[in-house]
Amino acid sequence: MDITELERVANLIRKKLVVMSSQTGAAHLGSALSCVDILVSAYWGALNINPKDPGWIKRDRFILSKGHAAATLYAVLSCKGFFPESVLGKYAKHGCCLPEHPAPKCIPGLEVATGSLGHGLSLGLGMVLAGRIQQQSYRVYVVISDGECNEGSVWEAAMFAPAQKTDNLVAIVDYNKWQATGRSNEVMALAPLKQKWEAFGWSVYEIDGHDMSALTKVLKNVPDGTGKPIAVIAHTVKGKGISFMEDDNNWHYRIPKEEEVNKALKELGE
Repeated sequence: MDITELERVANLIRKKLVVMSSQTGAAHLGSALSCVDILVSAYWGALNINPKDPGWIKRDRFILSKGHAAATLYAVLSCKGFFPESVLGKYAKHGCCLPEHPAPKCIPGLEVATGSLGHGLSLGLGMVLAGRIQQQSYRVYVVISDGECNEGSVWEAAMFAPAQKTDNLVAIVDYNKWQATGRSNEVMALAPLKQKWEAFGWSVYEIDGHDMSALTKVLKNVPDGTGKPIAVIAHTVKGKGISFMEDDNNWHYRIPKEEEVNKALKELGE
């Protein structure tokens, strides 16, 4: 799929997210929008998966550790054919199969429960080591938020992965510069983030997290020949794609009103 088509898919996903948030009153729209391009480039440009056989043992694994952005993963899995698009209408409704944070195996293609932040990288590392025991060389991609990098468990996994030479493990930091209560680098001293991951022994790429070409190039090239796990510092914009939401942390919790939905869809080319 060429870059223009990937961008078209990302635009479609963003439209779905706005509608899903509005219809169900679910928060975290800004966080969901910031990682759309990362997930699209992974699912359409890098992952070796089969929607007709979600449990295929040789499949690449994908973990959205920032589980509060689950709506993005649901929309992507639907577009990839893991389940019918009509199921998206059940998002965040009581007793439904699409909870606001992913539940274990709630839908085909969803690997693990996430949202208790700081655990996704450890889970991904465990999957890589399990694959090694089973003599499987599948790759594991884990998307973590910059706010998640406040968690000590992230850095425990970041130390253990290079020690085990897990060169088929990828950590993608959705670096949108915000967390729930403020700027990420004001809450905790994350910067310089690239150098931190390098110091822990990772092969690190720092890119524009909305550049499909750059994302696809990095995510496809796994392992990258260094013998190290790979960290991708993806600089993103919270609320990306909708002008009045971009870099506005109010959209961490705000729900769009009808007029805002219409305005957003118009910007996205309804």
